[in-house]
Amino acid sequence: MKKSLIALAVLATAAGAASAQSSVTMFGIVDAAVQRVNNSGGADVTRLTQGAYNSSRFGVRGNEDLGGGNYASFWLEAGLNNDSGQGQNTSLNNQTNGATGGGGLTFNRRSTVSLGGGWGELRLGRDYTPQFWNLTIYDPFGTVGVGTNQLLNSNGIPTNVRASNSIGYLLPANLGGFFGQAQYYLGENASNVANKDDGTGYGLRLGWGNGPFEVAIAGGRTKYLVGNADQSNIAGSWDFGVAKIMAQYAWDKSTFLANSGGAYVKGRGYLIGGLVPVGPGQIRVAYEQYKVDLAGGADPTAKKLALGYVHNLSKRTAVYVTYARVNNSNGSNMSVVPGVVGNPGVNDNSTGYDLGIRHSF
Repeated sequence: MKKSLIALAVLATAAGAASAQSSVTMFGIVDAAVQRVNNSGGADVTRLTQGAYNSSRFGVRGNEDLGGGNYASFWLEAGLNNDSGQGQNTSLNNQTNGATGGGGLTFNRRSTVSLGGGWGELRLGRDYTPQFWNLTIYDPFGTVGVGTNQLLNSNGIPTNVRASNSIGYLLPANLGGFFGQAQYYLGENASNVANKDDGTGYGLRLGWGNGPFEVAIAGGRTKYLVGNADQSNIAGSWDFGVAKIMAQYAWDKSTFLANSGGAYVKGRGYLIGGLVPVGPGQIRVAYEQYKVDLAGGADPTAKKLALGYVHNLSKRTAVYVTYARVNNSNGSNMSVVPGVVGNPGVNDNSTGYDLGIRHSF
């Protein structure tokens, strides 16, 4: 009897130790907003949409301690269209014809497995590209809603946010403020087709932060038969306490740029913005400009002003309102939210409003 009790005690201790070394967490955000988009010379729409403050999502992540400072982890994160209950699309191969999903649960936002430790992290699967991070981290509106970053809206590159089939490495967090990420991703086309390299590319990001100041530079290239898609940017922020100032500068080259007409051209843009805490809330403001360099000097230009306020009801729940306006010139016709009901007329303006609720868990 005593031996049985001792054996049970040993098993219970071992099970407790194992569970203490591993963890699985369910998490998510449900964000819904009434959105109005007015496109001069084009169509208008009023709709209920998701993710105008934070993108709606549902995810599961886990971590296992392997000993010696090493760990294994996974991260599965699905985008949600909670206005209709559908899952969001994903991209199979980093190409314009590789979208699927949009109905069932699709882990389009992130789907990775990792090994890590004091030497850094090796990450495999669908993940954010290094060239995207600067555009969202240093954007007061986090690249969502009518206030989303015009630099991201304008470049149109299929891998400007995420890449499937990626192999990535992230620097460890103990490098005196330095951080970075390198990534290589595959288009997975057959070797005997003309577009065999489509969707294959790489990205790199390197930054440094110390106290209230942070700066990072990033770039990437994705191969396509119609011409390589190059995306580069530098960005940073400085938290003064009374306000956090953000700035970005981006330079791109591809056939996917908005207003490029399918030509292989350059585009350049910048953003200046800030976050101002006000009691339990926060004022958000940004001004952006993106210009495409066309032959003949037409240079279509989109200028965007966005202003918003977020009121935190708790650590998990917030209400918010955002206003944004894009002024187009020199042949540009960008909308505050591209792809919703088309674009405004050439050189016409686009205006948008968001009024929403965000809850996280």
